[in-house]
Amino acid sequence: MTSSKWAFADPPNVAVIANRKIVYAHEWIAYVSHDSDDGAWQFHTNDPEPPMESDAVVVSLQSIVNLDPSVAKLADLPLGWHAWRGSKDEQWQRAKMIA
Repeated sequence: MTSSKWAFADPPNVAVIANRKIVYAHEWIAYVSHDSDDGAWQFHTNDPEPPMESDAVVVSLQSIVNLDPSVAKLADLPLGWHAWRGSKDEQWQRAKMIA
């Protein structure tokens, strides 16, 4: 854990959904959503196949930030928005999700 100020409105221990490949295989995060219906955060890889429910794990937001500190740049991502990048070194792009 870093000594920098926590940027998210949600607490560090809030449960988020992540692809198990991010958590266990340390694959990079390519897509993030901040769901409008329940405020949940989701973190996905760049796998071209749609994620299956069995790919999902529930972890703390803090653990995701620890794995990839660049997601802290998305702390102000509004509800109903998503962010993506083409590679681990690219800047995050943002847009409102289409219902």
